[in-house]
Amino acid sequence: MRTRVESLSIAIEDQRIAGTLLSPAAKMPGVLFVHGWGGSQEQDLVRAREAAGLGCVCLTFDLRGHVATERQRETVTREDNLRDLLAAYDVLVAHPAVDPGAIALVGVSYGGYLGALLTAMRPVAWLALRVPALYKDADWDKPKRHCHIDPDLPAYRRRSLPWRDNRALAACAKFTGDVLIVESEYDDIIPHAVICSYVAAFGKVRSLTTRVIEGADHGLSTEAAQRAYTALLLNWLTEMVVGARISEVAPQVDERVAARSAVATPTPGTE
Repeated sequence: MRTRVESLSIAIEDQRIAGTLLSPAAKMPGVLFVHGWGGSQEQDLVRAREAAGLGCVCLTFDLRGHVATERQRETVTREDNLRDLLAAYDVLVAHPAVDPGAIALVGVSYGGYLGALLTAMRPVAWLALRVPALYKDADWDKPKRHCHIDPDLPAYRRRSLPWRDNRALAACAKFTGDVLIVESEYDDIIPHAVICSYVAAFGKVRSLTTRVIEGADHGLSTEAAQRAYTALLLNWLTEMVVGARISEVAPQVDERVAARSAVATPTPGTE
């Protein structure tokens, strides 16, 4: 996400004065949104529009087994949906306006689980997970619906899971970017133990931000909860994107300031 710093000369009457022009790079950050099981890209479009206003290229999409391909709901596997996500990622990164080194992934529930897995397969700079799900590694190639009829799944999610015992958590353990994890106060699907397992797995990240939306359930069924999440996510994305731009350009500016200070001759009596 390079920012150009260019010295220039500004004409004024019969003289010229020195200036420095700082401009954003031609390429912009990309943000990939991944909905949860039973959801759709429609749930992400409002937030994608807001993120686009930050100067990001955003992509939403429908996982197979949803909306137009809902007839595949009973047969689609986690492998199928992970391939969906990989394909969507590759489309976003291939966009000519996208900086491939500045990709954010925003995943919800099952989408957060898939997003965690993706980080082991593609570069991601920023990872935002809202109520991320966890599933057993076993039966990976069976229909995803099989996970929901596993009587041990609720108990599995209430355990403290070491990252070595779960593929998604193992991917998190290797992630080195910035992370946002958002929990709902009254989530009856993803217990607090799952959030704790994710947080514990992120041992190498640059930064880790955790937030709880008070009064919210798993699906953010109230307008207040939706607004709270949108504000939280956009504030975090703003901090990440703007912060990256500032940290990238600061050394260039500092070098120029130091160079000019070294040759500048102070004028007595001025300040």
